[in-house]
Amino acid sequence: MTVARDTAPNEYYHVFNRGARKHTLFHDKNDWLRFVFLILYMQSPLPFTNIGRITSGVSIAEGFEMELELEEKILSERFVELTAFCLMPNHFHLLLHERQEGGISRYMQRVLVAYTKYFNTKYAASGHVFQGRYKTVHVEDNEQLLYLSAYIHRNPRELKAWKGKEEHYPYSSLQDYIDKNRWGGLLATDIITEQFETGPNSNYRDFVRTSTAKDFKEKWNPLTLPQ
Repeated sequence: MTVARDTAPNEYYHVFNRGARKHTLFHDKNDWLRFVFLILYMQSPLPFTNIGRITSGVSIAEGFEMELELEEKILSERFVELTAFCLMPNHFHLLLHERQEGGISRYMQRVLVAYTKYFNTKYAASGHVFQGRYKTVHVEDNEQLLYLSAYIHRNPRELKAWKGKEEHYPYSSLQDYIDKNRWGGLLATDIITEQFETGPNSNYRDFVRTSTAKDFKEKWNPLTLPQ
């Protein structure tokens, strides 16, 4: 298993990075909401202004109030599909499906540049917010895809306040898999959910609960994962 240098359309990738010098990326609710908005709405070339107004006062449990026509436009033009995510205080994990050649590179540039500008402006900082270039690992088969999704969704267990409560962690897509998808087509869960029963007794819930990060690391170790 090696970190991928290039990506290819119609393939899935684990993309992750952490804060520069392992520093915290998200200091308050607005920071978390800003990054969630970016990973959802930057999947196409569509430009956005006044993101602060869009995300202000939003309940992450209910999602962002956006016009259906806007979502449809993003879906019709997007160069990646966001399949799963988890944001942690000093790092993030994304599961992405590349739709167009070079799509992941374009997407990550949009997301990381936008958040860096926001962060540095808000905190009167300068320089790098993230630790070098993001890491990209190719997902080689369906087994790896499923275990990767579980690995991503179990990340909140590393936080004392959320150990055993990852299903309720607001900045992960796990609740979108086992309950209502807050983001509609902007979060493309079907590749995984169609392999499990649905509803409140979803066996995907059990799959995540019983999977372990150790299993994932031993079989598909993507070099050094953020901790």
